[in-house]
Amino acid sequence: MDGTQRRFFAPCPRGLEGVLEQELHNLGVPATSKTDGGVGFIAPWSTMYWVNLKSHIASRVLWEVSRSAYKTEDDVYRAAYALDWPDLFAPSQTIKVKVSARRCPLPSLDFLTLRIKDAVCDKFVATHHRRPSVDTERPHIKLDAFLDATTVTFYLDTSGEPLFKRGYRITSVEAPVRENLAAGILRLAGWTPTDVLLDPMCGGGTIALEAAMMARRIPPGIARHFAFERLLIHDAKLWGRLREAALANRLADVPAAIYASDHNPAMVKIAQRVFQGAGVVVDVRLKQRDILDLEAPAEQGVMVINPPYGVRLSQLDELAALYPKLGDWLKQRFVGWRAYVLTGDARVPKLIGLAPSKRLPLFNGALECRLYEFLIVPGGARRRLGEQRA
Repeated sequence: MDGTQRRFFAPCPRGLEGVLEQELHNLGVPATSKTDGGVGFIAPWSTMYWVNLKSHIASRVLWEVSRSAYKTEDDVYRAAYALDWPDLFAPSQTIKVKVSARRCPLPSLDFLTLRIKDAVCDKFVATHHRRPSVDTERPHIKLDAFLDATTVTFYLDTSGEPLFKRGYRITSVEAPVRENLAAGILRLAGWTPTDVLLDPMCGGGTIALEAAMMARRIPPGIARHFAFERLLIHDAKLWGRLREAALANRLADVPAAIYASDHNPAMVKIAQRVFQGAGVVVDVRLKQRDILDLEAPAEQGVMVINPPYGVRLSQLDELAALYPKLGDWLKQRFVGWRAYVLTGDARVPKLIGLAPSKRLPLFNGALECRLYEFLIVPGGARRRLGEQRA
């Protein structure tokens, strides 16, 4: 594969654009452009492989195939037909077309989706006398089109399954926090592998697992396949060399302890299986324990809590009773720690009885949340310090 510079776009959970941009720089991507919901970058094909393999934050990597001016549906059809799709994938492969828009003057995105699909299939008929089939559930190739007021941009999805699907989960239980959001929270918290970490409401273990993989330098995409492997221009030898290089960089163990616990024995068992599947079971100290029974495992550290979101009135009442106890527990047992609470419950700062030093807006799926930072310092200086840093 040559070193031609190509345009890519990496979407991510809203609120994580800054940490994704920094991660891309750390992965050797010099030219980036941050926008709401993701980061664009210009890089050679090999860097796209690297980002898919190693990004903890991106949701996927889209390759920008072209962009064209348009006024009508026919303009969009002609722009799609002009592209050399048969050079990129085979007619035997299934496709799915997804269209999104912002300030697009055309009346129907469904009709645009149909026109783009027709253009791609018509191009194959003209060149190969065969047309690819549509599969909206598990397509081989995903085409994305984005229209603003004057321009249509066509992308090929190089990831396939979203990148937060790391490939190690052996259970169908949906994690309350997706893996890339968990990784982003750790980055926003300033956690590094030399910091002791505690997740005292770990659920299925996602936050602790992402921390262990970061600390061990295990590539988050090492256990899965990607859509770029199905493209005709895929360079299997280069991909193999990059995978080997990433694996050679792994560490034998974590530099600092990672603790995880949950009061629910079923969730602890799920977390245990997930840690085993990812090869980090010895790196996370996991136990079943109620959060208020825990003692600080070190003099200093970082705590990340993702309490359950109250969706029923009874749960809201239970959480309202829990938060003051959590505040007292932090003040009594975790002086010297930094605690981070992700919640969609705006009552938390008041109920927990601590002044947050940071309030960072984040989206967990469609749910708007805040990541609150609490610096647990001794004595009466606690609230004043929090107010000074807010």
